[in-house]
Amino acid sequence: MRDIYEVMTECLDNKESFVLATILEKSGSAPREEGTKMIIKNDFSIEGTIGGGIFEAMAIKLSSQIFENKEFIIKKFALSNNGASALGMVCGGELKLLLEYIDCNDDEMVLMYKKAAELKRKAINFAFITKIDEKQKNIKGTDKWICTETGFFGEENDIAQCIFRKVRENFKNITFQNLVAEGKKYLVEPVLNHEAVYIIGAGHVSQKIAEITKMLDFKTIIIDDREEFANRERFKIADEVKAIPSFEDIFNYINIDSRSYIIIVTRGHAYDKEVLARMLKTDARYIGMIGSKTKRDFVYSCLLNEGYTSKDMERVYCPIGLSISAQTPEEIAVSIAAELVLVRRSHISE
Repeated sequence: MRDIYEVMTECLDNKESFVLATILEKSGSAPREEGTKMIIKNDFSIEGTIGGGIFEAMAIKLSSQIFENKEFIIKKFALSNNGASALGMVCGGELKLLLEYIDCNDDEMVLMYKKAAELKRKAINFAFITKIDEKQKNIKGTDKWICTETGFFGEENDIAQCIFRKVRENFKNITFQNLVAEGKKYLVEPVLNHEAVYIIGAGHVSQKIAEITKMLDFKTIIIDDREEFANRERFKIADEVKAIPSFEDIFNYINIDSRSYIIIVTRGHAYDKEVLARMLKTDARYIGMIGSKTKRDFVYSCLLNEGYTSKDMERVYCPIGLSISAQTPEEIAVSIAAELVLVRRSHISE
């Protein structure tokens, strides 16, 4: 999945306005996190995801109204337990969404999103700030600012400077939040450019990998379809732990882009093949799969028969990890982490 800020600037460069949906709050089994974004285009096609069919369908339906009047909407969507069960979720949940019109003819708006995309490409951490004034009804480019650790972009005023000071008080640990100044709400969205490691499979080796990837400053996300394995008790230090209904729907729960590293360590050939097939459709920087050369050849053969190419297979690091004759889970984790560092540093030096 492409970086959402890159997609936004591409739309704006093409003089294409769109509706931007942002998750403000979530509860229950709503699959995506606060701050997750989705673009809805004029033809009602989408880029990105806010977590699946029913939530997206409701957002798309509302977008027609926004395209017409260009006014933002804040809307809470609820999914009952019965509805969730029909979709394969354990229980219901709620999402609170901001849907806003992004106008390609608003020069300040265009500059803000181009600057955001530029900072992401340069791996510079920043906070994106949006003023939400319910009396104003629409959100313009002059209602948006970008704050880095040392600078800011946008229309300068006293209120904005006050917001910047609050944001910088604990910049490295900034969270998605609402700040209030002079009776108006300001949405603060941290865009911290940590590279993300997705460890798919939550066994013993995964526990050791997660410990090292956190030490190496990777955002570490654990995914498994078994809640008894993918839980906070077993992965205390991971940034996120996701127990999902099945690997088939994995893209409803994770967002893969060019800064993502994929480690496939599931419990069997069939699951590894299923996950690998999906990951090969992304632009992940690294895709590694655990297993012997015999297992690798079997999985590759199955995928080639399904229409994948030899070039696709060349993207995969398998057997995973640098060759250090690793035997124990700890040693295997070290070899995998070393390979991640090699890929990371090779990319930076390009």
